[in-house]
Amino acid sequence: MKVVVIGGTGLIGSKAVAGLGEQGHEVVVAAPSTGVDTLTGEGLAEVLKGASVVVDVSNSPSFEDRAVMDFFRTSTTNLLKAGAEAGVAHHVALSVVGTDRLQGSGYFRAKQAQEDLIKASGNAYSIVHATQFFEFAKGLADGVTQGDTVHLPDAKIQPIVSDDVAEAVARAAVADPVGGVVEVAGPEVFHLEEFIRMGLSAQDDPRKIVTDPQATYWGAELEDSTLLPGPDAHIAGTRFADWLARQK
Repeated sequence: MKVVVIGGTGLIGSKAVAGLGEQGHEVVVAAPSTGVDTLTGEGLAEVLKGASVVVDVSNSPSFEDRAVMDFFRTSTTNLLKAGAEAGVAHHVALSVVGTDRLQGSGYFRAKQAQEDLIKASGNAYSIVHATQFFEFAKGLADGVTQGDTVHLPDAKIQPIVSDDVAEAVARAAVADPVGGVVEVAGPEVFHLEEFIRMGLSAQDDPRKIVTDPQATYWGAELEDSTLLPGPDAHIAGTRFADWLARQK
């Protein structure tokens, strides 16, 4: 099949491109650097010509509330329209476990808008919901650091390595459209404090970590299980400690 990967130069996109290519598919990388811009529509009609599947793993360059909403609404609308006009049979998008429960966050409101557009489009689709990536432990800590202290909500998390997310996206791309959401998560459940502590400790980061009842997750309040997948999630195999050991 011809598979077009929107955001194919990024962390997940580049790995999905490699995996799909190894399976023998014709994979086209689509990004502003390759002349395809989903915000303006530039290059979309040309790159989608003859494609069976479009995979959208793009992300907003800005996480400011208005900018991120504008990005996902505009890019998704343009991509769905171009895909329908090109006769693309399957639209695959990557989103986040718990998106509908994280609506206190501007970023997750924008991701929900993206999902709603896809569901209402009439295009055949699959949405892959992934949990937080191992790679983003430090970035998550940076976002809730005050002075030398990391303030975290009291909640659980079931993180996953980006390689396993890319594999799940590639798996969805070559399967039949599900017309709904499939979830993927790592094999272990941590308290947020434990996950961040392990990630920072592996980098010899001396910041103090506390559980703070006032702390939020990208602006959203959490309950204990907000970030956890449901019982039907695909559980990937890579353990966090094993991945951390390989980073040294």
